[in-house]
Amino acid sequence: MTDFHAAFSSALALILNLDPDLIEIILLSLKVTLTGVGLATLIGLPLGAFIALFKFPGRFGVVITLNAFMGLPPVVVGLVVYLLLSRSGPFGIFGLLFTPTAMIIAQCILVTPILAALTRQAVADLWAEYAEQLTSLGASPARAVPTLLWDARLTILTAILAGFGRASAEVGAVMIVGGNIDHVSRVMTTAIALETSKGNLALALGLGIILMILSLVVNGSAYFLGDTVKRTQG
Repeated sequence: MTDFHAAFSSALALILNLDPDLIEIILLSLKVTLTGVGLATLIGLPLGAFIALFKFPGRFGVVITLNAFMGLPPVVVGLVVYLLLSRSGPFGIFGLLFTPTAMIIAQCILVTPILAALTRQAVADLWAEYAEQLTSLGASPARAVPTLLWDARLTILTAILAGFGRASAEVGAVMIVGGNIDHVSRVMTTAIALETSKGNLALALGLGIILMILSLVVNGSAYFLGDTVKRTQG
């Protein structure tokens, strides 16, 4: 218990004193996660809307695959990205392995199916409800996309927050493709794992506290938005 109190006190001191190593890791974590989720949003929203509104051969299989990919194992994603970016891989020439860019790519792949699948469901539900009205106003499915996405904005924002929560807590994929290199690719989750194994509990606990606060904020926001959606629809 004494060790825990000492580690906790040291962790709070690091946070309150804005320890440079702590701040560097936190800022890199936010940069990687926000960029990865941002790219996933740009890909996932139009992809989900397209699948919801347009019929094409194999559409049912695409929907099933998309839903299945919501639970992609992070280590598998990390392995695939590693093979693609390694020197012997098709994109090895760019030298992206063990860089923040590789970590962003991995997080984007993890989050995109979540956003695409939830967007598809939200847009499909709205189209089923308003298709006749929108069609009578001369709106084709393609022209209706902005309107439907706007109407589903709270649901989509909740999905984005859920994607951010998954990405920020991810360890396996970013460890594989980032390498957990100090001052280069060390983020909160990988740093916690490393510092715990080294016995540096103060830094690990300090990062853990920040990560928990971030998780509470994100999940609280997602819950609030989800509740708002239910009350709006009700």
